[in-house]
This record gives sequence, structure tokens and C-alpha cells, in this order.
Amino acid sequence: MIRVGIAGLGRMGVSHFAIANSHPSAKVVSICEPAAFVRKALERHAHVKCFKHYEDMVEKESLDAIFITTPTRYHYPMTRLAIENGLHVFVEKPFCLNPQEGQELVKLATEKGIVNQVGYHSRFLGTFREAKRLIGSRKSGDVYHVLGEVYGPVVLREAKKTWRTEPTKGGGCLYDYAAHIINLMQFLNGPIKYVSGSVLQNIYSKEVDDAVFSSIQFENGATGQIRANWSEDTYRKFTAQVTVFGKFGKIRVDAQELHVFFKQSLEKDSYCSGWNTRWLTDLSPGVGFYLRGEEYSLQVDYFLRAIKNGTRNNTNSFAAAHDTDKVISLIKADADGRTG
Repeated sequence: MIRVGIAGLGRMGVSHFAIANSHPSAKVVSICEPAAFVRKALERHAHVKCFKHYEDMVEKESLDAIFITTPTRYHYPMTRLAIENGLHVFVEKPFCLNPQEGQELVKLATEKGIVNQVGYHSRFLGTFREAKRLIGSRKSGDVYHVLGEVYGPVVLREAKKTWRTEPTKGGGCLYDYAAHIINLMQFLNGPIKYVSGSVLQNIYSKEVDDAVFSSIQFENGATGQIRANWSEDTYRKFTAQVTVFGKFGKIRVDAQELHVFFKQSLEKDSYCSGWNTRWLTDLSPGVGFYLRGEEYSLQVDYFLRAIKNGTRNNTNSFAAAHDTDKVISLIKADADGRTG
């Protein structure tokens, strides 16, 4: 059994706890959580060992892997300590607020040979994976433009400070929401080389952005646009959508549906000319257990299987997440330059 520790028991920590503890190859044996009432409840009802201090859990417990689900500012020191102690690490997104720290962790993880993964869960959805297959096989021809959008109702009024609204802890919509769509666009169409015309807009928050708009250029020459807004109350929950414009077709994809337009039919792939629709239920791989959503179960299963099988080339590796962090940094610098 893979002995797992969880650092931080917020919403994502609870999610990873439940999924990892239901996995046939893993068992959650310890938790690090600063809130005393949470530790007391867990020790009584979940029968796991609880620690107030992260260093105590890492250095005193016999762990194989750790899930780091804390505010982003703690990702670097916690991940570094885990790697130095030989633990496989799953860390929530975004990877690091500082790209230089992320680069250091990529190098260290490679040197230590540990399984490393960052929680960009959309990469495990069948709709996005099929879109990637179609783009990679050039079914829609050369891609010339990609539009990435992500919306949700996170900050809908002026409120007291939380870790999400402090630049040094969460980083705002750019780090918390735009990171998702940037990572997804890179997954679908490759590395992003340039950004321009970036705007970080305040709506309700005073110290961080609530909306992000930026124009981008991919290394393969395609252009793109990023639109992110976590103060969008016309959406019930987090919603990400990517539209890909190709020479011979168009792809519009989100977490539930894949809409594809081809100028010519692709009989081998069962796509006809004109519009085609595929549903998530038709494209998702099977999962042995289902908690919260198949993408969340699949990403944890992927991480644990990589540990068990000795796989090091992870699709959601630190290196891939670091590429996203670099684009975030470019957008921030571009926006600051326009307003400075």
C-alpha cells in the first residue's frame, strides 16, 4: 500500500483525502492541518494521525507520497521539503507564484527521480483529450487561432480578505482561474511564446485581479486569446471552454461536450462533414471508483499508478506546470507594464 499524507484540509484537501483513501493501492495515514478542531475530529472519526506542523509530519511519519493542498505561497517550501525526504508529490495548481522557485523544484524532482504531478484536472476529461487527439493528428488542418475562456462565481461582492484575495498567498484570478485555461491551451496546442495587450481587471477585489484578458502567440505560430473572470455570476460553477480554429475545421470543447466542424468527412474517425457532437459520457475512460467527478478520480488514480509502476514521465508534471507559471509571469509583467 502507498502510504499517503495530506497537507492542508480545505476543499481540495478533503477531496484528495476521500479519493486517495478509496484507492485500492493507497491509504491516507496522516494529515497536516493548523485548525485544532479539524485535527481533533479527524483523529476521532477518520483514525488518521494528525500534525499541526508540516515538518513534523514529513520527517516523523513513514510516508511514500504527499498531497499538498495549501494556499499557493506554501507550495515551494513544502514541495522542496517533501522531495528532499524522497516523497512523491502531488501539489495543487498553480504550481508556484515565483517561476524561479518552480524551475528549482523541476530540477530537484528530476534529480531525485520522484513522481511529480500538479492538479490541472481538465487534462483528464475525455472531451479535452479527444480534442487534443484531433489537433495532434491534424484532422482540422493547421491551427491558426485558439480562444480559451474560463468563468465562475468566486468573488461576487466586496468582502473581507481571504488567502485568495492576497497577492502573496493566492494571486487572484490570474493564478487561480486563468492558470487553468492557460495550462489547457498548452496541452491542446503546445508552448506559448509571447503575450501582449494583457489586462488584469479589478471588479470587486482591491489587491488582486478579478478578470484577465490577454493575447498570445504559440511557438507553432498560431495566435490566441485568454479570457478569465471569477466574478461572473451568470455561471453556476467553474466553466472552461476552448475554441480551436483550423484550416479545415473548428473545434469547440468544454468539460461536457465536444463540437467539431469538418469541411470534409473523416469516415475512419466517424466524423462527418459539417458539425459533429460528442459527449463526455462517450469519451471518458472507465474509472474504478467515482468521487466528486471522474477527472478528479482519474488524476489521483494516474498519480498513484505512476508511483506503483515507477512511471516518471507524467502528463501533468512539474515541468508542464512550470511552463504555465512562466506564461502567468509574462501576462503579469505585460499588464504591469501597461499600467505602470
